[in-house]
Amino acid sequence: MAFYDWVFDSLGLRDWCDQASSDAPMSMADLLAQSRGDDAEEAGGTLPFPSLDALNESCAEMPRTREMTAGVEDSFLAIKDTLKLVLDPLTQPLSWLLEGALFAFTTTPWFILIPLLIGLTWLVSRSLRVTGLVAATFVFFGVIDHLDPALQTLSIVFVCTSLCVLFGVPIGIGMSKSNTLQRMMIPLLDLLQTLPTFVYLIPLIFLFSVTEPKLYGIAIILYAIVPVIRLTDLGIRLVDRDVVEAANAFGMTPRQKLIGVEFPLALPNIMAGVNQTIMMSLSMVVIASLVSAPGLGVLVLRGIRNLELGVGLVAGLGIVLLAVVLDRTSKAALARVDVSRQSK
Repeated sequence: MAFYDWVFDSLGLRDWCDQASSDAPMSMADLLAQSRGDDAEEAGGTLPFPSLDALNESCAEMPRTREMTAGVEDSFLAIKDTLKLVLDPLTQPLSWLLEGALFAFTTTPWFILIPLLIGLTWLVSRSLRVTGLVAATFVFFGVIDHLDPALQTLSIVFVCTSLCVLFGVPIGIGMSKSNTLQRMMIPLLDLLQTLPTFVYLIPLIFLFSVTEPKLYGIAIILYAIVPVIRLTDLGIRLVDRDVVEAANAFGMTPRQKLIGVEFPLALPNIMAGVNQTIMMSLSMVVIASLVSAPGLGVLVLRGIRNLELGVGLVAGLGIVLLAVVLDRTSKAALARVDVSRQSK
């Protein structure tokens, strides 16, 4: 006799419960529990939580947990073809961008590409220390024959971060202008920010082939776009109300006020969001190596699979160096923005 038989008996549902077939297949967990004698332990006085599985033991008509998870899977599979039909053409440009960036970064001769990247670092940072760090990092990657994987990782981060900024900043601006949109977006942003990184890959594997770059590109963008949206919204909302009222007094249109007043004053917060987006993109690139994302993450994965300690640690060190370089460069750019704003 199961523990919760009395519940269904007292509600007069015993006949309904007994309608289910008594010869339903047992799950592996049920078979293991039966072999361990768990039923005997429960009979000894243990109070089981009234979970679906515990209630199913008393009433076979009650669904089990595995039926619920199977229902979630069946629901997704039922709309998979429709989702794929809609998302395939919409996301195909992402594959082209990732493939193009990978091609450009890996086929351009190093003696052209590396000086260009160092020059770009100097242009955005105007810091000899940061520029020297970037140059030393690329020299280090070249010496240990990790330059190509590092450039592959950098190309993916570049594309995904650019798209995060392209889509995230307008969304953040819209949230700052509409409390309704903000209330609608916050639960979604909370979900994206707390969802485990591996979970992003599960539905995408069913929708796209693992050979398509957009599979890992979508996962990286969804994971990394949250900070730039949140900090854009926060930055514009923190603009001094007196400044906004002065702009209104001068007769500025909402567009002029946004471009000429609010956005420049919010730029430090937006740049901080971009910095966090870069870091999150880089961390997700490593996870995305599980679904064919190239770069240093592949070497980390190889170290785990083959127990090659040196390969994994050196690739991990390379990822740390890339993170430091990107962090220092973006922070130097942010410092320049602050200085230029204070000097006006």
